[in-house]
Amino acid sequence: MILPVVAALTACQAGKQPLPAPDTFAPSCGQDRFRGLVGQDAAILREVDLPSATRVVKPDMALTQDYRPGRLNISIDADGIIDRVWCA
Repeated sequence: MILPVVAALTACQAGKQPLPAPDTFAPSCGQDRFRGLVGQDAAILREVDLPSATRVVKPDMALTQDYRPGRLNISIDADGIIDRVWCA
């Protein structure tokens, strides 16, 4: 009884094209405008007009693994210094 269901599902998948890998997407979060923040104290983020889709990442913070090329990520190290800016 399970075999016909598996065969039907396999047939449905045969014609679909796979989605491109996340690394083939072009980042569109504007990360280049914010590269100058790297090395600065995180307190400066209060003064910067960040895009609405910005995620500030702190040490040991849990993150979702979904890829959003329009989301700006800013990583802060344990000393409160911005150490990375990237799209994802």
